[in-house]
Amino acid sequence: MIIPVQQPPDRKCSPPNLDERKHPNLPSKRRCGLSSSPGARTVFMSMKPSLNWLLIFAPIAFALRFWPGQANPTALFVCSAIAIVPVAGWIGRATEELAARVGEGLGGLLNATFGNAAELIIAAIALSKGLTSVVKASITGSIIGNILLVLGLSILLGGLRHKEQRFNKTGARTAVISLSLAAIALVIPTVFHLAASGSPGGWSPAVERQLSLGISVVLFMTYFCVLAFTLKTHKHFFVGAEEELEEKAERWTKSKAVVVLMIATGVVALLSEFLVGTIESVRASIGVTEVFVGIIVVAIVGNAAEHSTAVVMALKNKMDLSVGIAIGSSLQIALFVAPLLVFLSYCFGRPMDLEFSLPEVFAVVASVYIIFQISGDGETNWIEGVQLLSVYLILGILFFYLPEPKAMAEARASA
Repeated sequence: MIIPVQQPPDRKCSPPNLDERKHPNLPSKRRCGLSSSPGARTVFMSMKPSLNWLLIFAPIAFALRFWPGQANPTALFVCSAIAIVPVAGWIGRATEELAARVGEGLGGLLNATFGNAAELIIAAIALSKGLTSVVKASITGSIIGNILLVLGLSILLGGLRHKEQRFNKTGARTAVISLSLAAIALVIPTVFHLAASGSPGGWSPAVERQLSLGISVVLFMTYFCVLAFTLKTHKHFFVGAEEELEEKAERWTKSKAVVVLMIATGVVALLSEFLVGTIESVRASIGVTEVFVGIIVVAIVGNAAEHSTAVVMALKNKMDLSVGIAIGSSLQIALFVAPLLVFLSYCFGRPMDLEFSLPEVFAVVASVYIIFQISGDGETNWIEGVQLLSVYLILGILFFYLPEPKAMAEARASA
C-alpha cells in the first residue's frame, strides 16, 4: 500500500523525467524531496523489523484460549510464548521511563522488580500450579541462557561486524565475582543433600527447605548491597555502560509509563497463564521433560526482550552495554528472582527449595567459570561467541535427552 506524504508548500519539485511522464502515479523521492523529509523518514523507519510485529500472536493466543471449538494446546503454547516477548519489552520500556523520573535509588529498585516481571509472573503461576521443577529449571536456564546464549550471540554478531570489541573489564569483573558468589549459594543445597544422605541422621525435605530459606534471605540482602555498590558508592565502575544508554529518544510522561506498565503486566499475566496451563499437554505430545521446558523454553521467553537489546547494542559496537545486560540479568536472576520465588512458594503453600540436579549445577558452574575467563581482558572477538554458543548447544542437547528424576516419574505414573 502506498502511503501518501504531503508535500510542503515551499518545496520545489524537480521536473519529471521520461519514466515519470509515462507513469505519473509512480511516487518519486527525487521529485518531491522525500528522501530528506522527516515525515518520509518516519514512514520508512516504522517499516523496520521490530519485536512489536510479534504482538499479532497475542490476539491469536486469546482466540485459541476462548474461542469455542479451537482447543489446541500446542498452538496455544507457541502463540503465548511468542506474544510474551514484545509485551515484556513494553514492560521494560515503561520501567526505564519511570526509573528515569523517580531518582537513582527508587529507579534501581523499580528496574530490579519489573525488569524481571515476565520471568516472575511465569514462575509464580507455575508455582501456584505445583510445577516446581519448571520453576527451578527456569532459574538455571535464565542464568546459563544470559551468559552463553545472549552473550554468545552478541559477541558473535558484533564480532562479525567489528573485528575486535572492548568493554569495561573492571565493571564486568566486579559483576562476575558477585555472580560467582551467587552460583556458590545455589550449589550449596545440592551439596548438602549429597553430604547429608550419607550421615546417620540422614536427609529430610524439611531441613532442605529451611536451608534454602536461609540462603534466600542472604541472597536477597546481598542483592540490595550490590544495588548500592553499582548505583551509589562505586558508580564510576559502570560509567561506560551508563553513557551508552544516553540516546536521543522520545520520552514518555509518568502517567503514560504507569498505564503501559499496568496494561502490559496484566497481558503478560494472562499469556503466562495460557503458557503454563499447556505445559503438561505439550510435554506429553512433543515428548520433552519439564526440566527441558523450564531451562530452554521458559527461560528464553522470559528474557527475550533483553536478549534482543543486548544483540542490537553489540552490533552498534556498544559492548559495555551488551555485556552489562547479559551478566546483569544473570545476577538479578540469582540474587533477586530465585530468593523471591522461594518466598512466594510459602505464600502459595508449596514451599520450594533450591536443590538442583547435578546437570543443572554443572551447567551453572561451567557458565560462570567461562564468563569469568572471558571478562578478564576486556576484549571480545567472534570466535569467543562461537565457543559460548557451542557450550549452550551442548547443554541444550544434554537437557533434551536427560530423563525425568525417578521420583517425579513415579509420581506422574501413579497419578
